[in-house]
Amino acid sequence: MKDIDVIAVLQDPVRRRLYEYVAAQGREVGRNEAAEAAGVARTLAAHHLDRLAEAGLLESGSRRLTGRSGPGAGRPAKVYTRARVERSVSLPARDYRTAAELLAEAAEEAGLDAGLCVAARRRGESLRGATAPCGGLEEAMELLAARGYEPHLEGGDGDGSGGGNGEGGEEGEGEGGRERVVRMRNCPFHAVAERFPPLVCGMNLALLEGLLGAEGAVRARMDARPGECCVVVEASKDNEH
Repeated sequence: MKDIDVIAVLQDPVRRRLYEYVAAQGREVGRNEAAEAAGVARTLAAHHLDRLAEAGLLESGSRRLTGRSGPGAGRPAKVYTRARVERSVSLPARDYRTAAELLAEAAEEAGLDAGLCVAARRRGESLRGATAPCGGLEEAMELLAARGYEPHLEGGDGDGSGGGNGEGGEEGEGEGGRERVVRMRNCPFHAVAERFPPLVCGMNLALLEGLLGAEGAVRARMDARPGECCVVVEASKDNEH
């Protein structure tokens, strides 16, 4: 199926809501949960989820949602996660990825990492414009979401490892001394970062430093984790409560 046909599958509003919900969770989602989130019947949700899986937008599997095993544990349920494959459409055809990879290769061979970071930090500051440096984690999440990073909050009272929304608690450490950090499920530069990780991840960090502001209440730092952006955002040490 061509990318344009795959993307067209999301034209149905219910199907798109289901896809966006599953994609936002960062974990396996069962049919009952997805149906409830989308406000539709389970049978309708199952139909659309399977259609999304057929199109390659979701991956499906099965497991027991009760967490038990053996006799009496019940039958495995069908679950869904967002597919890792990237889909894009450009009319007329464009190939910016090849250009980005060639530029990254040349920059890496020439040892231009430092210069690239300076340019990236400057671009982040330009994107922020006259706006004051970021004032907190919730504000940072709004900025990151607008740039396609798909941020979620982890730690503290509202651990977002399963798709938390960042509500509740104070900046810095949450209940029990667990530090709250913003992690990102998507890296907008993923394809190039896979080939040139030190170069592109350093560029990404510098870009976010400029976007969030060096003198603000949050700071960006490297903390790579499989399947997520290599950068996390946390409260600045000078602004922790």
